[in-house]
Amino acid sequence: MAACTAIVVGNMVGSGFYLSPAALAPYGNLAIVIWIVMGAGAICLGLTFAKLARLAPATGGPYAYTRLAYGDFPGFLVAWGYWISIWASLPVIAIALAGSVVDLFPILRGRTMIVVFTLGAIWVVVLINLRGVKAAGLVSQVMTYAKLVPFGAVAVIGLLYIDTSHFSEFNPSGQPLLQATAALAPLTMFAFLGLESATVPAGDVRNPERTIPRSTVLGIVIAATLYVFGTIVVMGVLPRHELVHSLSPFSDAARAMWGPAGEISISIAVILSSIGALNGWTLLMGQVPMAAARDGLFPPLFGNLSQQNVPAIGIVVSAVLATLLILVQAIGAEGFSAFYNLVVGLSTMAAVIPYAFCALAGSLVSARVSGGVHVPRVTIVEIVAFLFAIFTLYGCGAEPVLYGLVLLLLGIPVFVWQRRRTGAIAM
Repeated sequence: MAACTAIVVGNMVGSGFYLSPAALAPYGNLAIVIWIVMGAGAICLGLTFAKLARLAPATGGPYAYTRLAYGDFPGFLVAWGYWISIWASLPVIAIALAGSVVDLFPILRGRTMIVVFTLGAIWVVVLINLRGVKAAGLVSQVMTYAKLVPFGAVAVIGLLYIDTSHFSEFNPSGQPLLQATAALAPLTMFAFLGLESATVPAGDVRNPERTIPRSTVLGIVIAATLYVFGTIVVMGVLPRHELVHSLSPFSDAARAMWGPAGEISISIAVILSSIGALNGWTLLMGQVPMAAARDGLFPPLFGNLSQQNVPAIGIVVSAVLATLLILVQAIGAEGFSAFYNLVVGLSTMAAVIPYAFCALAGSLVSARVSGGVHVPRVTIVEIVAFLFAIFTLYGCGAEPVLYGLVLLLLGIPVFVWQRRRTGAIAM
């Protein structure tokens, strides 16, 4: 259970958390309220995944549940989109890691060094995952618990340093409440991506019917608590006009509270956090295409296991795609901010579609695994989880949704080719 919980927390508590206070600062106290609301919505989603894990503990997570509930084509679209959301997130996490290394060692500053450290981080973690799920799980445990100490210190001890005058405005953005809430939804939801992580490698988990639900809910509660109190502290320590321009909000807050030693400790925590998140997502980006390949929906190479019993092809191909994304960003004219916003929107959009499918899948999966004995019935929690996912999708904006739909459509020829190859569709 410790390893599964570490993967859930490790995947969630990453760049979406420690970069978020600056993005949320223009919205004032509303941002804190939205953290709480999104945390409640994430718990509802977590409960639906916990139910699905008890009913059908199959490797593949959201993909496996969608396919079981709705059939092959929806299952493929979810697997394709979910896989894209995973490898597209890696560059953001790795760039945040590289930035923290440069903060500790200013002599290494420069665009080229950032790219080198970013690529190096991804491929080192890939090599760790190629050694097997146990090695990846051990790294997740160590990194997760190591980073929780300094971040937890900021979130708890930092409450003694906050300036209550920083919380005088509820929504200083000037946007209508609904519009501001919609804008905040994907920014905060990005930090909860990974809440389903324990369900993906279910085939490698001991006693999954019991372990996965507990790990999922516990991981979400830990992350949500850290998000709420961490944001309160950072917003309470740094004035809004400074926070909106901060590239390292937690490091800047720690420096304001405890001096250079605090800043260094948080920079180290960000590095550990990034390694943990990279490790967890790298594990998943091999498991998802492997599960789809075994069901005949992805090319069979993705289903092959190495001598270490890991889907090496899926991991390496995903890492190559993430590498290409980094190189495109490196040679492009746009800065990291535009790249970050696009990837956040795209990754969130690509992830919440599987979440929406899975939110309403519980009753259908229950009916299928029971042989039709159980009558499909949707619960209040599942309805809330579905509405939560749809509203987040609405908040992603037109551009990321358009790009996401294009990427989903690009997967359809792969599905048709694979089905023809297996004889499921006549030539």
